[in-house]
Amino acid sequence: MLRALIKSMRIRQWTKNVFVLAAIVFDRQLGNPLALIKSLAGFFIFCLLSSSVYLINDVMDAEADRQHPEKRDRPIASGQLPASIAIIAAVILILITIPTAFVLSNGFGWVALAYLLINFAYSTWLKHIPLLDVMVIAAGFVLRVAAGVFLVIVERFSPWLYVVTTLGALYIGFGKRRSELALLAKEANQHRRVLDGYTIQLLDQLILVVSSTTIMAYSLYTFSAPNLPSNHSMMLTIPFVLYGVFRYLYLIQVKQAGGAPEELLLTDRPLQATIILWGIAVLIIFYLF
Repeated sequence: MLRALIKSMRIRQWTKNVFVLAAIVFDRQLGNPLALIKSLAGFFIFCLLSSSVYLINDVMDAEADRQHPEKRDRPIASGQLPASIAIIAAVILILITIPTAFVLSNGFGWVALAYLLINFAYSTWLKHIPLLDVMVIAAGFVLRVAAGVFLVIVERFSPWLYVVTTLGALYIGFGKRRSELALLAKEANQHRRVLDGYTIQLLDQLILVVSSTTIMAYSLYTFSAPNLPSNHSMMLTIPFVLYGVFRYLYLIQVKQAGGAPEELLLTDRPLQATIILWGIAVLIIFYLF
């Protein structure tokens, strides 16, 4: 049962919470020990908080997951983990993380609470509303970035990063919906009701819009943000972003992947290499130039 509980906490999806660390990296404060410790603590808090959200969501989706060709193997849907145990674990995690978040920083605590409430609204209602469902997912990433800002004394953090985060999250979210729709075909609405409000054609248009604007927004950030090197060397990272956007599009349209973006991040070598090289380039430009 413990193994099933850990699996339901979706530790592999903790990679999403790396956005909490965006503030300390892009505000050039990695050399600040106090800010680094607080940011890492905030990252761990969001990991546990997001796991509580996953547990609640899986309990509420258990019946639908049993009809899904892949999600039916989830511990709660398959019966390996009783729903009552999952709920108790989720409540314990919430009772630990929210008070701790307020101790860490008052602003961080309010953002963490907002993240929890928005996800609860998503699990109960918003995930059934086309377009709004993906926008709420994107809001979760923006809240992660905002949470990280409250953990450091921000000096030069660019608001452009909020824009890029929003657009990038929308791009991945619509890509996930497209993959689900392609996988489930005519039975899509039986597994996820919101898919009845989407078509492959609509999602392809939405993906085109957000992928294009993501590239443009990131490009504008690289030469207009106030805290970047005056020689515009940050523009050298644009090719990595271009390839990452193109690679994800290739995976969801040609390879029919993308239903679980975190799995792609952990399994697709070209995508991993792109992210690692982009990260190395950012660190070199920010901290050595």
